[in-house]
Amino acid sequence: MNIGISCYPTYGGSGVVAAELGKALAERGHRIHFISYAMPIRLDGFSDNIIYHEVEIASYPLFDFPLYTPALASKIVEVARFEKLDILHAHYAIPHATSAYLAKQILGPDGPRIVTTLHGTDITLVGLEPSYLPVMKFSIEQSDGVTAVSRFLKEKTLTNYHIEKEIQVIPNFVDTRKYVRTDASRIRETIAPGGEKVLIHVSNFRGVKRVGDVVRIFERVHQKIPSKLMLVGDGPDRSNCEQLARDLGVFGEIKFLGKQSELIALLSAADLFLIPSQSESFGLSALEAMACGTPVIASSVGGLPELVQHGATGYIAEIGDIDRMARYSIDLLTNDQKYRMFSLAARNRAVELFDSRGIVDRYERYYEQVLAGKGVPAK
Repeated sequence: MNIGISCYPTYGGSGVVAAELGKALAERGHRIHFISYAMPIRLDGFSDNIIYHEVEIASYPLFDFPLYTPALASKIVEVARFEKLDILHAHYAIPHATSAYLAKQILGPDGPRIVTTLHGTDITLVGLEPSYLPVMKFSIEQSDGVTAVSRFLKEKTLTNYHIEKEIQVIPNFVDTRKYVRTDASRIRETIAPGGEKVLIHVSNFRGVKRVGDVVRIFERVHQKIPSKLMLVGDGPDRSNCEQLARDLGVFGEIKFLGKQSELIALLSAADLFLIPSQSESFGLSALEAMACGTPVIASSVGGLPELVQHGATGYIAEIGDIDRMARYSIDLLTNDQKYRMFSLAARNRAVELFDSRGIVDRYERYYEQVLAGKGVPAK
């Protein structure tokens, strides 16, 4: 198939999943066309089946803001016409599904079928804004096929937008051949030279991620166990977290590593992954940790309970219950036998339920059904 993929090129989950899906499809012989304003972060290396098409946005004094939605639609039209796209896969509803709909109207019946994947904040935050809601609802309903990355997100979409359209749940995935625990002794020696336990958190440091809670959990763990914390990522809450760490007296025990493109070694160097988010449609970073055999302590929100098996691959607690999350962390980090069981279970769950090979199979089958005119769930 000739498949167009429109996505955000940033570190967020939707862009990561779109890039990894495109690479996996390209390996299977499909021809993939990425359409975005910048090269997606995860598009590393060369593939003769992957082509990147940059969306150019004209600057004109009349416009106070860049008009990305029509520019993206125009680029989709251009690529679809010259590359004979079969499918245009829009990741994140705004503006990608909207631009895809505009392109579809321009191209007419010879244009590609539109598949929209809902990733989370496009539904739970952005789409609920009154200025976006009608366009969001319309764009989803006009797609030929719609998928969501968790059961939670599917139900949230149906409830919030009263959509009468079948939504197929196809979860996020990880390449468990690549994401596997590796020898990270060098990193551990650098981060924890005294043999301390190592905790890790990865995010965009936005308020919804509650990174301050990560610091507070770590402070409680550190009181009981010699430990270090790696904070990976960057964003608006980083400065606040640094100040909080100073106030709690643990700044010297925390490594603020900023954005990192290669996470496998860092996840392999960690003993525990913390994700106390306020909202999380799936939790891709937690899945990547599990694939590396790192148990997860998570909040009971969104799709996290579908991913983390409480009492087996990690623990789940209520949002903001810092004391409970700290107790769970201490329990695992002080019981070697239990920890080994959790680590093995985390890896097995990632392999059995969320490996890229099985999930990409489901996307392929769904594409085929959409091309056959059936926007119905893949079996």
